[in-house]
Amino acid sequence: MLETKNLKFESNNYLKPNTYMKIMKFGGTSVGKPERMHQVKELITRDNQKKIVVLSALSGTTNALVGIGDALADANKTLAKERIDTLHKHYLAFYKELLKTESAQKKAEKIIAEHFEFLNIILKISFNEAINRDILAQGELLSTKLFYTLLQELDIPAVFLPALDFMSIDENHEPELKKISEKLESILSNYADESFFITQGYICKNHRNEVDNLKRGGSDYSASLIGAAINASVVEIWTDIDGMHNNDPRIVDQTRPIAEMSFDEAAELAYFGAKILHPASIWPAQHHNIAVKLLNTMEPDAPGTTITAQEVGIGVKALAAKDGITAIKIKSSRMLLAYGFLRKVFEVFEKYKTSIDMITTSEVAVSVTVDDVSHLSEIVKELEAYGAVEVDQNQAIISIVGNMIAESKGSIAQIMNCLTDYPVRMVSYGGSRHNVSLLVDAQFKNAALQSLNDGLFEW
Repeated sequence: MLETKNLKFESNNYLKPNTYMKIMKFGGTSVGKPERMHQVKELITRDNQKKIVVLSALSGTTNALVGIGDALADANKTLAKERIDTLHKHYLAFYKELLKTESAQKKAEKIIAEHFEFLNIILKISFNEAINRDILAQGELLSTKLFYTLLQELDIPAVFLPALDFMSIDENHEPELKKISEKLESILSNYADESFFITQGYICKNHRNEVDNLKRGGSDYSASLIGAAINASVVEIWTDIDGMHNNDPRIVDQTRPIAEMSFDEAAELAYFGAKILHPASIWPAQHHNIAVKLLNTMEPDAPGTTITAQEVGIGVKALAAKDGITAIKIKSSRMLLAYGFLRKVFEVFEKYKTSIDMITTSEVAVSVTVDDVSHLSEIVKELEAYGAVEVDQNQAIISIVGNMIAESKGSIAQIMNCLTDYPVRMVSYGGSRHNVSLLVDAQFKNAALQSLNDGLFEW
């Protein structure tokens, strides 16, 4: 089931109340077009509250940068150059629509030239993982610098706040919240009269002081960490959808946004497939009891979803699905009386730093699911020392989430009645009071989600 990030929250007395400042994070689609950057400008200036604005890369940029890195990793510099040039053309067109004055456009030209000069220099040197992380950082650096240039053109006072000056992770890739808070407090103390701070999501420095990142979707995580670090009044996550929906609107008919949900419910949904929110982003805000709001850049007056510690209502609230799941079953006639059997099995997954999503056991077998198969062959080889191993790939986890769902009378029967036409490989029930998870073959996922949607919600 859902695993808590191993964040260093034990020393929290250093945090001072900062209810006058909020965090506003805008995703790639919210800044992906010049007109949408102008919308973001309108949103951050709608009130006088101090705020730190966290921006993702322009939509499509991170994928393009990943493609450049992949080409370089394959030693295909010709392809890498083509991808760099294509992305460069996109930015040259972008800034001309974004900015109107000659002085602002010249600033943007210089910014873009510097970053693409860096990408072209990389073509001439040996490629490694550290360089790849530098490549991936260019998206957020470009988006924030261009947005900051827009604010300057419009005479909107703001402070450019480089994330690499304060956001850091340790040798285990865990954010160093105490250090982040201390650095931010020191920086912000120099700008007591300023209202707007512009910074990057996703990027950070690692324990070797190299450019690194919080993995894909990490801008949400950045926003939540910054909110926790300054004890903000609220963390607002702005995307292109009006809040967390009760099912995936891309797959099923009839979905609706959820007005309120608890941190625990939101964390389960994010972990098990809800795309609007990065799975790790709930924990920092939850630990410091900072409300998180999911809002729509294109419909700014829509209520969206508010996530707090308060548990509202009982029963099924939403569904989510997680693709790319592999089920592994270890069957052993010796298991029933074998003291320490499960410990030995779990130690194999720990050795290869592979997290387990679901687990079921019987007298002679244990089944687990994983979403990371990078060490699958090594894991299977070691597990075969304890019994026969079966592997089923192309599976999907469907999670039914809601307050007290696992303790609600008749809930499991209601869920299973919706799935009589679909084979269910595993069921995880009771591990969380907020979640019932099912494993199905990926080919049945969409139809199962629709059937659950029809049977569990009143329309």
